[in-house]
Amino acid sequence: MKIEINRTRSMQQQQLHARLMKCLSCSHSHLPLPPPRPPPFYSLQRFASSQPKGVAKVILKKGKTQLFKDGSPMVYSGAIDRIIGRPPPKTGDIVLVADGTEKPIGWGLYNSVSMFCVRLMQLEEEATRDPSCALDMEKLLETRINAAVELRRGLGLPSATTNAYRLVNSEGDRLSGLIVDVFGDLAVVASSAAWVETYKSKVKACISSIDEINHIHWRPSVEILKEEGMDAADLKELHPSTCPQRTKVIENGISYAISLEGQKTGFYADQRENRMFLSTISHGQRVLDVCCYSGGFALNAAKGGAMSITGVDTSLPALELARENIALNNLDPEKTSFLREDATVFMKGALSRNDSWDIVILDPPKLAPRRKCFRHV
Repeated sequence: MKIEINRTRSMQQQQLHARLMKCLSCSHSHLPLPPPRPPPFYSLQRFASSQPKGVAKVILKKGKTQLFKDGSPMVYSGAIDRIIGRPPPKTGDIVLVADGTEKPIGWGLYNSVSMFCVRLMQLEEEATRDPSCALDMEKLLETRINAAVELRRGLGLPSATTNAYRLVNSEGDRLSGLIVDVFGDLAVVASSAAWVETYKSKVKACISSIDEINHIHWRPSVEILKEEGMDAADLKELHPSTCPQRTKVIENGISYAISLEGQKTGFYADQRENRMFLSTISHGQRVLDVCCYSGGFALNAAKGGAMSITGVDTSLPALELARENIALNNLDPEKTSFLREDATVFMKGALSRNDSWDIVILDPPKLAPRRKCFRHV
């Protein structure tokens, strides 16, 4: 009898415990969940403090901060108030760029010689959102070049009708001083900043990882790099390039022979959309292409059905390429003439003869030969 009573009490206690737990569960279901723990806050100042050698800080003058927050990457000397850091930063060092209160707005690469003392690489807000590249130039390079590749693929480049395009467009891809043009399986790198030369091996590694690239041709802008403090002797390739000096590409269905010894990267890939537009308005028109180089605009005018095309340039090798490109595309050579003449002399002569055209393309070389021709205020 005693055993039965104990068993009954045990069962009652178990039932009571079950009802109690059910009530607690129901009441808790109406309670708000505790807020999630905020993610750790990352700041450039915090990252800089963790660096073993410390990071110098470039302080901007009052009123100059917004220009760089808005996206201008080149911090010129006239915008700098002072530099905090001992010893002072050397060319190539990573530095913080800060406002007048010494609060960082971003980080970049310092140059003690160039009129552009810092090339901003990442803003504070970006580093806070994604700290993986903060103060890490090699990681940033990899990330930005991969983003450039994905952006071009989203635009359908390369394609069956276009395998010549600009892969990295300097400031446009947040890599000031670096241009990469792709011509089929060949990439031409135009370097115009000291930092690009410093990270040359990483740039090459990133480009080599792109599936369709088999060759890389490195082309430093020697005169500009001298102003960046580079020694011309240091810009020479240690190993002779195995890249072909000529190649053929296709752009919007038009074939081009390209010489890597020509101007800039060998082809003005950034004018692709303008060339295509010209082909849509050229039918039955008389077209003049001044500073025509290898005939990019002239060929598109011919493809678009222009009545006549005149190309003018001072470079004999460029004009030879232009004539070769006319033949390469089976275009009527009778409708296109290429003249070797200075553009100014030609235009003055045309004016005196009362010559006229329906469409004139004028894409001259740079008018200010040196950066010091510009004055920043």
